[in-house]
Amino acid sequence: MNTTALNVDPAELAKFSDLAHRWWDPESEFRPLHQINPLRLAWIDGLVPLSGQKVLDVGCGGGILADAMARKGAQVLGIDLATKSLKVAQLHALEAETAGVLYREISAEDLAAEQAAQYDVVTCMEMLEHVPDPAAVVKACADLVKPGGWVFFSTLNRNPKSFLFAIVGAEYILNLLPKGTHEYARMIKPAELTHWARTAGLDTHSMRGMEYNPFTQRYGMSQDTRVNYLVAMRKTENAHV
Repeated sequence: MNTTALNVDPAELAKFSDLAHRWWDPESEFRPLHQINPLRLAWIDGLVPLSGQKVLDVGCGGGILADAMARKGAQVLGIDLATKSLKVAQLHALEAETAGVLYREISAEDLAAEQAAQYDVVTCMEMLEHVPDPAAVVKACADLVKPGGWVFFSTLNRNPKSFLFAIVGAEYILNLLPKGTHEYARMIKPAELTHWARTAGLDTHSMRGMEYNPFTQRYGMSQDTRVNYLVAMRKTENAHV
């Protein structure tokens, strides 16, 4: 695959591919994803009940969120460009006998050209900060969702607190994530994300923060969006398809 023509950083793909076999180990480097998954799943399902919805998970990795949404009754397609991670996701779906989830190796931009306005819900979690052109991914997500449909993003804010907590704290002090998981310059301020979304025809509905308590070793949703944050957006009903 020619990654030069795609909105992807080969080094980022390699980083996650090397860990692919550990995606479904809840005590591995992916432990934080396993811990936050019930929180983000409940938030999404609370805003738009997933049962019966046609859902796309962009940057699905090993399928932690995609699998959970399928178990809520959604018909889910998970897409990614990390071949090894997708194979792990497919294998887990077979072993867990998860109905209603499929996986495909394709970029969001290419799928948008092929399946515009085909999905009720599009999720893109913990991915925007890993691609060279996050605005292009936001536009692709907007193109893929139906008018009136929902798009959910989660990413990392860019400020001194996020640097201290998400990089220094999470990667170097608490060892919650492998060192080098995040680059400060690639983190995204909410104003930047909402601007890209507005340009792409998405209206911001709500925003929540995600916080980690090092004493209880638990994550929780909050109003503090200075480190991790999630955004729910809707495509305008009169959007051009």
